[in-house]
Amino acid sequence: MSEMKHTPLYALHVELGAKMVPFAGYEMPVQYSLGVKKEHEHTRGASGLFDVSHMGQVLLRGPHPAEALETLVPADLLGLPAGMQRYALFTSEEGGILDDLMVVNNGDHLYLVVNAACKAEDIAHLRQHLPEGYSVEELDRGLLALQGPKTAEVMARLCPEACEMVFMQHGHFEIDGIPVWISRSGYTGEDGFEISVPADQSEALARRLLAEPEVEAIGLGARDSLRLEAGLCLYGHDIDTGTTPVEGGLIWAIGKPRRNGGERPGGFPGADRILHQVEAKDHARKRVGLLGEGRAPVREGTELFDGEGNALGRVTSGGFGPTVGKPVAMGYVPVALAEPGTTVYAEVRGKRLPMVVTKTPFVTPGYYRGK
Repeated sequence: MSEMKHTPLYALHVELGAKMVPFAGYEMPVQYSLGVKKEHEHTRGASGLFDVSHMGQVLLRGPHPAEALETLVPADLLGLPAGMQRYALFTSEEGGILDDLMVVNNGDHLYLVVNAACKAEDIAHLRQHLPEGYSVEELDRGLLALQGPKTAEVMARLCPEACEMVFMQHGHFEIDGIPVWISRSGYTGEDGFEISVPADQSEALARRLLAEPEVEAIGLGARDSLRLEAGLCLYGHDIDTGTTPVEGGLIWAIGKPRRNGGERPGGFPGADRILHQVEAKDHARKRVGLLGEGRAPVREGTELFDGEGNALGRVTSGGFGPTVGKPVAMGYVPVALAEPGTTVYAEVRGKRLPMVVTKTPFVTPGYYRGK
């Protein structure tokens, strides 16, 4: 077994009493002394600080970087304004999803944030498939996520200029003399900021943020329950190489110019299958939200059945939603049963518990889109 990697905040996590667990090749904090439920509630009510430095941060440079990257993703990147960020998907020739990522237009280059478990493969994928003349640089930087409804109050004291940004906007700033790249985005369904910082200044910035009265350190456990309530996919669980963007409920990530009839239709791996599914709507299954009764959580891998006892599929993410006050899950069911209000049954400890197909997100998003 290879040795676990550490983020620049490892020593701080240990100092704060975090319970450390292996995750994507790193030792990461799953929770602190508050515990997962209280950390979840604190983020929904105030401001939580997450270490996401295990994610891959990449700079893509070349003569026409957006045009080049469009050969690998179905997003509209040529239409992405400078200083803005967009969600994208690396797709395979079979139409499956290799990873999901964020893409920032930094003017003369692109800044990408990719998933920790996929970053080596993603970087190799970029280097293999982009034409000559493009450089793919993996960065040695920390990445902090500050999330929650009081986060803007915190940021107004530390970097008021960042508060002028709206959801999915990105800019370069300073906090206490530390140069940072900040996007107004996150993975919790709340307003917040993701802050890229030089690795050797990550701990100083984290301590500065934690000194604010609204801010608590939050671990991966609450990060998972928060993103589940927000209806956000986790790669390798809710979407993977066996899932197309259409099956995964991610049609919105296929830019309109990239669809049939658009300005630049196709041109990305798996386009024929994916665009056929967009138009024909003949895919067999679809990712849905599932809302349970009682308090028994329905975990990943739980089998789903219809009322006649026929197997339908499996839960891909699930748990108890502290904000919702009920079990929440996501999973795949046949398209015919994907209509909100449909009842399916999850087999938990030999019992089949009813769950209602529900639109996601399970909570109202708090993203800041301007006044």
